[in-house]
Amino acid sequence: MYLLGYDIGSSSVKASLVNAESGKCVSSAFFPKTEAEIMAVKPGWAEQDPGNWWGNLKLATQAILAESGVDAEDIKAIGISYQMHGLVCVDKNQQVLRPAIIWCDSRAVSYGQKAFETLGEETCLSHLLNSPGNFTASKLAWIKENEPSVYEKIHKIMLPGDYIAMKLSGTICTTVSGLSEGMFWDFKNNRVADFLMDYYGFDSSLIADIKPTFSEQGRVNAAAAAELGLKEGTPITYRAG
Repeated sequence: MYLLGYDIGSSSVKASLVNAESGKCVSSAFFPKTEAEIMAVKPGWAEQDPGNWWGNLKLATQAILAESGVDAEDIKAIGISYQMHGLVCVDKNQQVLRPAIIWCDSRAVSYGQKAFETLGEETCLSHLLNSPGNFTASKLAWIKENEPSVYEKIHKIMLPGDYIAMKLSGTICTTVSGLSEGMFWDFKNNRVADFLMDYYGFDSSLIADIKPTFSEQGRVNAAAAAELGLKEGTPITYRAG
């Protein structure tokens, strides 16, 4: 029995195949072999094309299956780790609306700082455990103000790991751990941070269905199975930054 792990980094996408009984890694690969492109249209900006993450994941998957000789039937679960704080926006057809604004992009600093000052330090630190800062929610606020034509088409927002899980399964969902890193989670009330959503003017429908971090979060669908060489129905059972 084997477990398949993906790491969606900003420099590369890695795949590792682990023997579930021994814990030994039997094969590992990463793509691209040179550092992945980060688009910086303006100083302080950092964007990536989510489609490139998927393309590199496909190459890494093919490489480890070829090297190991493991039958896809014997892969019992998939786990995903990913670069934190990124923002991917998709429409109702699950099509990406703009390049992902990734973790090292600093365009939203002022949006988060203004929210921190307006909502109050005590409120933010006691409910969010942090300042809204330059995290995912503030990046979405930047899009709302500066790219309204994009914002109005957004069906769901997601983190890089959520995007990969969607591509694998066709299902859009997220986790509490993911929402917390974006400053969308109210730890005091154990729910989505409505007060921050209201402050920024975000509709609650933008938040995907929430699954536990350690749980079945979807299964590989027929299209992804055919594209990657995996078995249809393989469960995704872990996702975190």
